[in-house]
Amino acid sequence: MEYIQYLIIILILLVIAIAVTNSKKKDFKIKANKLVECLGGKENILNYEFNKSRFVVNLKDINNVNKEAIQKMGAKGIVEIENQLKIIVGDDAKQLKKQIEDLK
Repeated sequence: MEYIQYLIIILILLVIAIAVTNSKKKDFKIKANKLVECLGGKENILNYEFNKSRFVVNLKDINNVNKEAIQKMGAKGIVEIENQLKIIVGDDAKQLKKQIEDLK
């Protein structure tokens, strides 16, 4: 009887862990979509790369970018050089990269 209780507890914890993981994936997908929108849409993005904690993006028209919205999303900083933005995103860079690549 005692083993069954432990088994039930382990199963409940496993279900909770799976739910939390799936929730985070959805959050990053939403964040990636919003970031692309703030950058002026897919058609405004010429190319991009991730460099550790930074997201570097070359744009057709920098005027289509909503930098204030990007800051509100949690960017730790934005550096603008001509039609290029370097957005410091921190530890989320790897997951954000995967979600943006999935948007292609």
